[in-house]
Amino acid sequence: MPAPRKYPDELRERAIREVRSTGRPIAHVAKDLGIHKEALRGWVRQAEADRGKRDDRLTSADQDELRQLRKENAELRRANEILKAASVFFAQEIDRSRTRPSR
Repeated sequence: MPAPRKYPDELRERAIREVRSTGRPIAHVAKDLGIHKEALRGWVRQAEADRGKRDDRLTSADQDELRQLRKENAELRRANEILKAASVFFAQEIDRSRTRPSR
């Protein structure tokens, strides 16, 4: 389960909107709102990526999809390992039944 967010979504949106609309430096807006300047800088960068203004970051939707695909990939790898172990077990059982003398 993800950790709870330190800042509410409304504050994030307000801070991003203020940086965009006023053109004031991020550090000044962050200080006025009681937010750490690097947190606000990250929010602004992510908002720019989501709007298509940055190519150096994934959008939030892409990040969510990547997170989901990685989770699914891990589950499939675990299932694959279980199936491999089961096939080895059953192959050994078949070998044992073939080598036992019949009555």
